[in-house]
Amino acid sequence: MTQATVNTMDERVSGRRWTVRLDAAGRGSTAVRVSCSRPACTGQRHPSAAAGRAAAVAHLKAHLRAAPAPRAGAYCACRAEDCHTHLPDSSGRHGRAEPWRCGGPVVLAVVTDRESRWWQVMECCSRCAAATPGAKTVAASQAPPAADRPAAGAAVDAGTSAGGMVPQFSDQRAAAGPVPAPRSAPARRRPSQAKIAQRVIPHDLRPTVLRDELIELGDLFRVYQQSDQPDLAVLAGLQERKARAFTTWADVTSDGALRWEARRAEQAAATARLQHQQRTGGIAGNGGPAVDRLLSVAGQWEHARSVLAYVADHTPLPGPDARLLVLMLTLRTAHTGTGNLVGQDLTALGLTDPQELIEKLTGCGWLSFPGTAGELLASRPENATPVTVPSLAPGDEGTGPFTFGKKMRPKLSGWAQKIISDKKLRKAKATSGTRLLALTLATQTNASGSLGPGGHGIALNALAARVPAGPGELKELVDQLTAADWLTHATLTDTHLTGQFSERVLPLTCPLPGEPQ
Repeated sequence: MTQATVNTMDERVSGRRWTVRLDAAGRGSTAVRVSCSRPACTGQRHPSAAAGRAAAVAHLKAHLRAAPAPRAGAYCACRAEDCHTHLPDSSGRHGRAEPWRCGGPVVLAVVTDRESRWWQVMECCSRCAAATPGAKTVAASQAPPAADRPAAGAAVDAGTSAGGMVPQFSDQRAAAGPVPAPRSAPARRRPSQAKIAQRVIPHDLRPTVLRDELIELGDLFRVYQQSDQPDLAVLAGLQERKARAFTTWADVTSDGALRWEARRAEQAAATARLQHQQRTGGIAGNGGPAVDRLLSVAGQWEHARSVLAYVADHTPLPGPDARLLVLMLTLRTAHTGTGNLVGQDLTALGLTDPQELIEKLTGCGWLSFPGTAGELLASRPENATPVTVPSLAPGDEGTGPFTFGKKMRPKLSGWAQKIISDKKLRKAKATSGTRLLALTLATQTNASGSLGPGGHGIALNALAARVPAGPGELKELVDQLTAADWLTHATLTDTHLTGQFSERVLPLTCPLPGEPQ
């Protein structure tokens, strides 16, 4: 840190100034070099820019701690840098009196570039520090006591009579008195608005109890979002309260969007409660232990239902035999349209004439494979037959009729195979219709195993779309499932089928969405 010599015409000295820089140490290397303009400081080398930047900041702070306080009688160091407040008037006219140029106490200011590649400390007046972009004041000089300061007029007279010069700032004008800090205009703030789900709650919403409930819910949701550990039971309760409040809000304002938001909240509450019961291990309503299901999450259950719905709409041949065979082939080839089969996969389905059915599927173009139907039925695991279902192959966009991936397909196929090859169904020589009904009913229960939404049964017209059987045939199929210990308390009316899955096969069920767990 160099200091200028004292001027014989003026006893003020130039302000101190030094710079700490961060530069690359060389090409092809991440190392950096830290240098300081003070003669006593040696350069430093660091392996990375982050380490070099931290060392440069620490070096600068050490200088600031060790440096003496700013001197009240120092000129602005920025004048030597030709800062914009000290540039001379280039118009040729007499310069105007601009008292804002310099004034206030002398300070130590730190200036840095945006990329943090250099830091400069300079001793200047507070006005120059304020006019320098990015400057931060770290220390200020102390003004001399009032008794030691002569009056302004006396100082001018004394200085003039003595042939000397009046102490002045760097613009060579008499120093002004301390400049008060500018008053900041008070920020105009809008009154806070109560919100919930990005919706503003009107301040005149009536009844007042509804508005208070919405405001409280908005606050509780924000508190929940800031919590470290999510509590799904609490979230489900909040969503249920939101659904009730938004339903009332929609009734008051006749806003259809609010009613739609209320339905979304009901679904979110059911999903959160379902996930909570899955994690904690309990079934609401019977107090029993958690069910260790083969398909364990709601997404897998929805995929199973989507496959059954697709097969019901795209089976090329009538009858339960064709429906069950197409279902199993779809699960084997769902991801790419191709898969491998052995004879046992087909003979275990309880089909009346599997060879004839396979020939019909290949004849209509739905299925293709090398060889004959008899060779396919005779194939063994060591020489499995590759089969192709062209309608399931991905199209030009690379997507097929299903959204699940290749890891999900074997899980769904294994779940269906587990139901179809159930020991008691095989022992009872259940027909393909019985096995297809078991698959369908397994996807139409609540969490406790009762049939239909809420355990209120399944409508027969909806069941007939999935299982091609008449009312008389359906009763025989239900009786077979009851005898095989699949259903209990099964009741078939003119409109619905009610009943309960037995505890033995409850792990094979896929609860309907929105059912409390």
